[in-house]
Amino acid sequence: MTEPGDGDAPADLQLTSAEWSMWQAFRNGSTCDLHIGDPARDDPHGQHLWGPERRVRARVVALLLLDGPPPQPGRVSALKITGAYITDTLDVAGGTIKPFVELRDCRFEAEVVLPESRFTTLRLVNCAIPRVEAARLHTEGDLHLPRCVVHSGIRLTDAHIGTDLMLNQAVVHKDRQGRSIMADGMTVAQDLQAEMMESYGELSLRGATIGVSLSLRGSRLSNPFGRRALNAPQLTVERTLYLTAAGLANSPFSSSATPPYGIAHTPSRGTRMQRFECEGGMRLDDGRFGDAVDFEHARFIMESDQELSLRRIQTPELRFLGERPQRGRVILSGARVVNLVDKSASWPGLGGLWMAGFAYETLIPRGHFPLSLRLQWVAAATPEYAPEPYEMLATSLRTTGEDSDAREVLLAKQRRRRETLPLAAKAWGFLQDWTVAYGYRPGRAAVWMAILWAIGTLYFSMSPPPPLKAGEAPPWNPYLYALDLLLPVIDLNQGAAWKPGGGAQWAAAILILAGWVLATTVAAGASRLLRRQ
Repeated sequence: MTEPGDGDAPADLQLTSAEWSMWQAFRNGSTCDLHIGDPARDDPHGQHLWGPERRVRARVVALLLLDGPPPQPGRVSALKITGAYITDTLDVAGGTIKPFVELRDCRFEAEVVLPESRFTTLRLVNCAIPRVEAARLHTEGDLHLPRCVVHSGIRLTDAHIGTDLMLNQAVVHKDRQGRSIMADGMTVAQDLQAEMMESYGELSLRGATIGVSLSLRGSRLSNPFGRRALNAPQLTVERTLYLTAAGLANSPFSSSATPPYGIAHTPSRGTRMQRFECEGGMRLDDGRFGDAVDFEHARFIMESDQELSLRRIQTPELRFLGERPQRGRVILSGARVVNLVDKSASWPGLGGLWMAGFAYETLIPRGHFPLSLRLQWVAAATPEYAPEPYEMLATSLRTTGEDSDAREVLLAKQRRRRETLPLAAKAWGFLQDWTVAYGYRPGRAAVWMAILWAIGTLYFSMSPPPPLKAGEAPPWNPYLYALDLLLPVIDLNQGAAWKPGGGAQWAAAILILAGWVLATTVAAGASRLLRRQ
């Protein structure tokens, strides 16, 4: 375009005064500021029209980016524009852009087309953009779109961001397919920050990889008429996924903003905060999260056919500490976590929770979460009887040394199982429960034995049976006789030496039968306990 050392624009471009200022600022690496000084008129999202003194042709911008003039001696070229109205379509698809690019408070007349282009760093700050088309975009540094309003979606499919992707306070509306941000297969080397963002449509991150953390603190995802507001199966986040509240920047308790666009943080007590809110379903199936998935203070607004799906996710810690969803389902089937941090008020009720195959090691309740409520939590997840949630809860309690609570859980499992059995088996189950609580309360057997022994001793003291063979019977002892009848297998040489008749015969039969029932139920319970060990 230019001869070596020639920094003038081609004559046929016929630069306007705004474009000439931008051209010179590019060579100096300085900022071309086209603001007029009135905040209302300088607002790119306002209703005021911007005149020709602020208009810059997209053709000239593309020329500077792709084949710009050399910098002034001792300077580094950079495209930094503030308050410009960029007309026509900015199209640098497939191009390699070496200068630093930062556009602030700008309006774009048409979409920004960046597919398969390569940037060092690209920052569009507080801009009004019809659409961003950037599939397979590659940046060596940051891609920043904070406070931008995008009217017809952002496409970042298979994009590679060399450091951070920032979407803080952005407002993104859906495209014709109903998607606000399409970023399937995207790779971000460091953080993806989308704090206090507003997304109207489906935010799609299928198969995306985030090198550090993904933060949606204080954001609002809204797609009430679609199936999902966030669709991110097979998402990989090396550190933490934050779906939490954000401390507002104007709060006296909030930390100062991190330049240039940081405005939110995890709120401390007393901080004014904005919750993360998801209106519509969310899918994180098969995700891998290196540190945690955090739902603290999150709010989910779902229809009855929508889901918060966490099928088969893997993470060291799941913090399920949001508001209880009023409709829809929470699905944890096949998920694997180490620490489950939760509170009773966060889980949905009966039929709203599925967790078949959900495995966790340690329960860390936040607030009041007694065993009775924990059993209701399991019951809510199993409208039809399934043993795995009970066994997983018992295993977790036993691991932390709460053996008595673990036995209570297994007893509750047997009682739920009994509801599914035929009548005869159900009757036997009631008998086991009534006598020794399925073997999980073996002390009951000793109490029943003592009661029956006392009754038998009293009865046979008043009605001693005659000896089976005169002169061969041992000395009469009603205590040993009653005990010999009660204890199966053990022979105290009393039961076979006497010949009860009439009522005594019925009393002896009852003691023998009761002894066998108690022994059988204790043995069954003991075998279950040994199998659990």
